[in-house]
Amino acid sequence: MNAIVALCHFCELHGPRTLFCTEVLHSPLPQGASSGDISGQNEQAEEEEGGIQMSSRIRSHSPAEGASADSSSPGPKKSDMCEGCRSLAGGHPGYVSHDKETSIKYVSHQHPNHPQLFSIVRQACVRSLSCEVCPGREGPIFFGDEQHGFVFSHTFFIKDSLARGFQRWYSIITIMMDRIYLINSWPFLLGKIRGIIDELQGKALKVFEAEQYGCPQRAQRMNTAFTPFLHQRNGNAARSLTSLTNDENLWACLHTSFAWLLKACGSRLTEKLLEGAPTEDTLVQMEKLADLKEESEGWDGSEEEEKPSSQPDVVEGQELSKCSPETSLMPDCNSWNVAHRRLSVFRSLRHMRQVLGASAFRMLAWHVLMGNQVIWKARDMDLVQSAFDVLRTMLPVGCVRIIPYSDQYEEAYRCNFLGLSPHVQIPSHILSSEFAVLVEVRTATRSSLYPTLFDDEQSLNKYEFVVTSGSPVAADRVGPTILNKIEAALTNQNLSVDVVDQCLVCLKEEWMKDPGAP
Repeated sequence: MNAIVALCHFCELHGPRTLFCTEVLHSPLPQGASSGDISGQNEQAEEEEGGIQMSSRIRSHSPAEGASADSSSPGPKKSDMCEGCRSLAGGHPGYVSHDKETSIKYVSHQHPNHPQLFSIVRQACVRSLSCEVCPGREGPIFFGDEQHGFVFSHTFFIKDSLARGFQRWYSIITIMMDRIYLINSWPFLLGKIRGIIDELQGKALKVFEAEQYGCPQRAQRMNTAFTPFLHQRNGNAARSLTSLTNDENLWACLHTSFAWLLKACGSRLTEKLLEGAPTEDTLVQMEKLADLKEESEGWDGSEEEEKPSSQPDVVEGQELSKCSPETSLMPDCNSWNVAHRRLSVFRSLRHMRQVLGASAFRMLAWHVLMGNQVIWKARDMDLVQSAFDVLRTMLPVGCVRIIPYSDQYEEAYRCNFLGLSPHVQIPSHILSSEFAVLVEVRTATRSSLYPTLFDDEQSLNKYEFVVTSGSPVAADRVGPTILNKIEAALTNQNLSVDVVDQCLVCLKEEWMKDPGAP
């Protein structure tokens, strides 16, 4: 995540100050850093945590060091800082973490080196500890603009027995230029930053209680109530956060927390490039997956409590599909278990058209597009499932209801694609109806029915396909416009199978968005 996380403090002598910040670097280390500086100074044992390699081997040059800093450095001078305004001691090399997965560096120091970043962080620090505060002066708030970036700020108090009111004011801010991303990350940032704040406040409270027990400050201040104000506050402003929490490794811990926060927040939300809006089929599939997830969660929660009442649903689902449980999870969503399929008999619509013949395929496709029931009778279940897989590509996902194989006839309202075994008797009114089409797969009378097309496909050579309907003139009618376009794409040999598949997707989208289409 391209952002900066910073810890800020309101000093009683110098006002709002930036104590510690962590930034993300996608290229070399900051200005003034060199490979010699990294490898030759303060080399320490490296630790690894959460996929991030930790070390404190960054350059010793720091704008917070005052005299050693360059005159053009954006950081404050040493004379403008006290112990409460300083995090890293003079000469401290800072901290850097290397993310091995993304080759990103997380660098922590007191101030950003780049003048523009320093100005942005400085302005956010001042605003978070002055005008941009929530009621009660503790809690999260969002502010910012396009020019200076957007800020998530969480202000809080740290106990200090020597401060006015026995507490000091701090804030943790997250700055980035992407407003939408930052707002979407609000719940995540609030929870994690709140955890960091609770840990700091817990450590400071222990120190505060120990100091109050040893030397109560409230009674001592009552005795010196008439001491001049300047004399009273003299020496009380310069207490560092490490002193308040009694944690010498505080900055290293904060660097680890800030680096992890930047990495985790960047990983939880990712951007995807979409080549246009989602298709209708995609939206339907997403809705069905969401419904299935909610349904499965409901089953998990009430499996033991409602076991007797849930049994009829299972029976009903088995009666609907007339097949094994693996094939009946979503019969109306055509998601039977295809893992056991041995082969794909029909490779594409073009392949099926070559097998059935142009006139028989047009009759079959006409009934598919008109929403009539398509019945296949065959012994080979794999062949039937393969045929349905190909034919369903002509229809939107929401219009497909498949029972892949059944031992009895099912009405059209239950499915528009029905696979039957050869011995199943179909009602006479269905055979004579113009709202149904029957494809019978019979054993071929000669050994090779299509020798020129399928020399290497012995599975189809042994079958012949008979397509019949109660309305013989259906094939002669002027079919839907989409049928004519599909046939034009299938007969165009210059188009590959993949291109034809994309044409089908476009034709279905055009068909669904045209309310006057037949």
